[in-house]
Amino acid sequence: MYKHHIFICENERPADNPRGSCAAKGSVELTATFKAELAKRKLKGIVRSNKSGCLDFCEKGPVVVIYPEAVWYSPKTIGDVVEIVESHIDNGIIVDRLLMK
Repeated sequence: MYKHHIFICENERPADNPRGSCAAKGSVELTATFKAELAKRKLKGIVRSNKSGCLDFCEKGPVVVIYPEAVWYSPKTIGDVVEIVESHIDNGIIVDRLLMK
């Protein structure tokens, strides 16, 4: 059992879709950053990070959900991902400014 499980939407829709898609908004790079940050902290086997299919909020994307807390984030940058890992994963403090509204 993992302490945290991080799902990052990498759903891809056609470019003309009015909802957009998380992949088109940079989620693939954010997934790689989550994985790198967790590896750097030697959290393999403790925290799992993986891409997911559609989480149904692509217009707000990229979309990330962390369990078991069921906290939904919408990070936009690599720095946002680093902040989520440092604050939420390392210290148990939710990053309010990145919560999905």
